[in-house]
Amino acid sequence: MKSPTLAATGQWTSTGALPSARAWSGQHDRPVVLASGNVLVAGGADGADTALAQAALYDPMARTWAATTALHTARRLHTVTLLENGKVLVTGGITGTATFPAAGLASAELFNPMGSTWTAVGSLGTGRWGHSAVLLPNKKVLVAGGCTTRDGQSVKALRSAELYDPGTGAWSEAPPMTDARCGHSALVLSNGKVLVAGGSAPVARDTNAALAFCEVYDPGTGTAGAWTPTGSLLVARAGHQTTLLSDGTVLASGGSAPGGPGDGTFDPFSRATAELYNATSGGWSAVANMPAGRALHRAVALGSGKVLVAGGTDSPHDGVGYASALIFDTATRGWSPAGGLAVGRWGFAAVALTDGKVLVTGGITRTGLAAADPGTAELTAATEIFSTGG
Repeated sequence: MKSPTLAATGQWTSTGALPSARAWSGQHDRPVVLASGNVLVAGGADGADTALAQAALYDPMARTWAATTALHTARRLHTVTLLENGKVLVTGGITGTATFPAAGLASAELFNPMGSTWTAVGSLGTGRWGHSAVLLPNKKVLVAGGCTTRDGQSVKALRSAELYDPGTGAWSEAPPMTDARCGHSALVLSNGKVLVAGGSAPVARDTNAALAFCEVYDPGTGTAGAWTPTGSLLVARAGHQTTLLSDGTVLASGGSAPGGPGDGTFDPFSRATAELYNATSGGWSAVANMPAGRALHRAVALGSGKVLVAGGTDSPHDGVGYASALIFDTATRGWSPAGGLAVGRWGFAAVALTDGKVLVTGGITRTGLAAADPGTAELTAATEIFSTGG
């Protein structure tokens, strides 16, 4: 007997397009909502995976984008962090083309919404890309992990961490993580601590291994004991998303295909699994699988214990962006369908607006043999806004 089809919740409405198409494939290069309610996006990559310096502002009232002052340095796989004072800190990343191994940028710059200007600030102690950056309760920014090169010949993951003090504009060394990682997720828990989950570590020149290890940073410690291991993910994840829910738990969803585990088998499909982290017990528990796997998607908290998961792909090679969207509800620990995007995409920007709606923009629609030119990814400038209508 065929299961009944559930009615989709919410819908997407097209709005003004970005000044130019671009993609953001990192965990922490997301857009930020300024005090004015406008949305800032900065940097990213073009279809040839070349770093961009362009920045743009979206006005929710006018429903339009406008180009703003460009970054001093073109960058991708960087971080974008909204500070307590309303300014925006951008750190690290890669500049130039997609050639690997690439040296990470150490430079950082600050966006001031008053005048829409970028100002160079003190550099990181270690250049890095694919790192994390979060705003701590003490108003400092914690930058951790990422990748750089080993003698310019191969990629290596980093354990090191640094703190930026907006009051002084200076960087200081922070205790290193327990595990080196790149492309991981990091978020501030309800108790003020930082959960770092998953990511990957290079095991060969063109091969990365997804990680299940997780750890927690306590900003109140400030010593070598600041980082402590916590429960590992039930499955290793890279290209995943972690989202803080209103009840203080954390949802981890999806992730890149695990590939070959070394036992002669091979799994080419993205993760469909999802799990919840309990900050009190420090453990992860499985929840219902998504209807299908997805990686490089975006997950945004909707409030009331719900999360919107949109877009993604099965593989960034010969891939097509997904238009489907889902809603996770902690009350049922299950998934229900949401209205689909007009333009399927992955590696895009997504953020919750001040009115509770969700904005997505840009991203990759097709790559490899799925694209008109197998050597160039097809991008979109299309912007859509999700509303539950309730």
